[in-house]
Amino acid sequence: MRKTFFSTLTDIARHDPSLMFMTGDLGFMAVEPYRDAVPGQFHNAGAAESNMVGMAAGMAMAGRHVFVYSIVPFITLRVYEFIRNDICYPKLPVTLVGVGAGFSYSNQGFTHHATEDLSVMRALPNMTVLSPADPSEVEGAVRALAVFQGPAYLRLGKAGEPKLHREPLSFKIGC
Repeated sequence: MRKTFFSTLTDIARHDPSLMFMTGDLGFMAVEPYRDAVPGQFHNAGAAESNMVGMAAGMAMAGRHVFVYSIVPFITLRVYEFIRNDICYPKLPVTLVGVGAGFSYSNQGFTHHATEDLSVMRALPNMTVLSPADPSEVEGAVRALAVFQGPAYLRLGKAGEPKLHREPLSFKIGC
């Protein structure tokens, strides 16, 4: 799912200079093709998720469409109030991307478990939540989110999920 996410986002960013990607010092071994293809549309905010969400909100207010990437509990639970106040209430085009659904990072302990994120993110005002099941759905979700004009949360697995769809998807948010 991560490879599909980054390859799709890179393809879109090459044609859309308003697209911005931010990482909380994560995604290495997957993020480099994006960073190298569009370096002016990439920012590593370090392990400072609250600051990263605030920066994303500021960029969105300045006309950027921002994708913010981190491990699920770091991008959802640690920064919940920032997401609500800075992104959701003003309905900004910021997509939070959480990687490591469920117990994907189980060996890292409960601080890395992602079991409450869907319910927590669905409770936020104006938030759209997408949880694709396979790489085909990830590609469709990323393409839809790149033009979506509001707050969104994209939950990605990390367990090498197999491709389930044989035919190309027609993906639309809200269907």
